[in-house]
Amino acid sequence: MMLDEIQTGICRTGKWFAHQHSGITPDIMTIAKAMGNGFPIGACLAKGKAAEVFKPGNHGSTYGGNPLACHVASATLAAHEKENTHVQAKNTGEYLVSQFKASFSETSEVIDIRGLGMMIGIELDRPCAELVSLAIENNLLINVTAERVVRLLPPLNMEKVQADELVSTLTQIVKAFISR
Repeated sequence: MMLDEIQTGICRTGKWFAHQHSGITPDIMTIAKAMGNGFPIGACLAKGKAAEVFKPGNHGSTYGGNPLACHVASATLAAHEKENTHVQAKNTGEYLVSQFKASFSETSEVIDIRGLGMMIGIELDRPCAELVSLAIENNLLINVTAERVVRLLPPLNMEKVQADELVSTLTQIVKAFISR
């Protein structure tokens, strides 16, 4: 089994890797992005028989292991471990989801609010790609996926005051969009 943890790995979901929520262990796993905290690096991890497939020279990487990137990744991972970032992501993510649920509790056009750590989705009953530009006008960066889902990937080190500001700002934007 091979899993892509490029967006979901390194504490984003409230555990070190998203697959840990399901109690499964991949034979091969790809990671990147958060591993370098913005510095370009990626890795393909393999174990057991899957690892035997890879031999020196038959696998390349655009963002593979140059010394600087590896040092940055090592420092980043050490900081996540020291700070228990996965615990903060879990707690802050749960707080955000609960606050969004409270804010939209009487908004029937918001049909689902879900999250796993600091990966949060707010599903509307209609296409809402326009929310991206409306959010930017309010100094907020969001994404809309599957036409109707506002996807949030807030910073893992978000403080409560910032979480409250996110909830307040996005709630206003969504409610204004819906009421048009």
